[in-house]
Amino acid sequence: MEFRIERGELTDAVAWAARVLPTRSPVPVLGGLLLEAAEGRLRISGLDYEASARIEVPAETARAGKVLVMGRRLLDVCRVLPEGAVECAVEGSRFTVTGSGAGFGLAVLPLDDYPALPPLPEVLGAVDGQEFADAVADVVVAAGRDDTLPTLTGVRLGLDGERMTLAATDRYRFAVRRLAWKPAAADVSADVVVPSRRLSEIARSFGRAGTVSLALDSGSAGFELDGMRTTVRLLDGRLPRHDKLFTLSDPVTAVTGREPLVEAVKRVSVVADGDSPLQFAFSADSVLLQAGYEDDVASQRLPAELAGAHELTVAFNPSYLMDALSSFDTPVIRFQLMGPGQRAMVTGHADREEAAGTAEPSHQHLLMSVKPLM
Repeated sequence: MEFRIERGELTDAVAWAARVLPTRSPVPVLGGLLLEAAEGRLRISGLDYEASARIEVPAETARAGKVLVMGRRLLDVCRVLPEGAVECAVEGSRFTVTGSGAGFGLAVLPLDDYPALPPLPEVLGAVDGQEFADAVADVVVAAGRDDTLPTLTGVRLGLDGERMTLAATDRYRFAVRRLAWKPAAADVSADVVVPSRRLSEIARSFGRAGTVSLALDSGSAGFELDGMRTTVRLLDGRLPRHDKLFTLSDPVTAVTGREPLVEAVKRVSVVADGDSPLQFAFSADSVLLQAGYEDDVASQRLPAELAGAHELTVAFNPSYLMDALSSFDTPVIRFQLMGPGQRAMVTGHADREEAAGTAEPSHQHLLMSVKPLM
């Protein structure tokens, strides 16, 4: 095996495939990357028990062949190579990497022990890579972190005709994002749970890259674009449906600017110990943010518009609230409030006129308010 490739292209390809490698594994070969060179192409593959990745890039192939080397060590080598062309070859029991006077020799791993890459499931349609990446980023903040409840650590991926729904919850908050996609058939439908960390990595890696093919079967999800292919094992179970939770009866509505609110939350939360509540006291034309109790306190008043009540005081976990606010990039934030200790819906809008409308937003984030400060 012998091939020639630019250092930057090799580094990018190795880094993309190495994303799925386990940090530690009782099976040493799963820490390896499989490199296959033939007919002017270099294919790099990696996998663990949950996910797989494969990427193909152009390369000048002098001698076809394949080799298995430790992936993270190869990535370290690629990152320190000088710029320019890189010569790679298998020489005996070593994989050599040389370029601009620098040379490395890496031990090869046994190919016979390396498992086959899982096949890509059936392609069900396609979605814009950047829109998908943005949508995943909007909801993963609400996914659970408790591995004893594995289903809650995932993101629901629902397909219904031309609409894709992404949703995540840790029982204290619930984020939902809807977006358009292009199904391969009119009757496509699915409802699966994808590990949130893996889905976030996949979405980011395909962002700004074009149209991504989405494939699903009963056990895995696959994504493919321009020589890049990755699969991830689905989680068992189903996330709770959000439909009834998101139906609020006669809520009090408050509207305020997002950027001033984010800055105020950051400022006032400085005195909040741990997850002590951040209080919002809404009136007809303003909202007073308050945090702390007895010793250290902070407050800030912002312009706001309240509809449905003369005044209302609620409180939120500041970390959960900041996660919700940071997932929006709109100028205006709308709160729909049921009262202290009850559900609160957060949505983003282009302006206050849109916030006053009744159309269902594509991005919704539900929080449970907590007891206000005494």
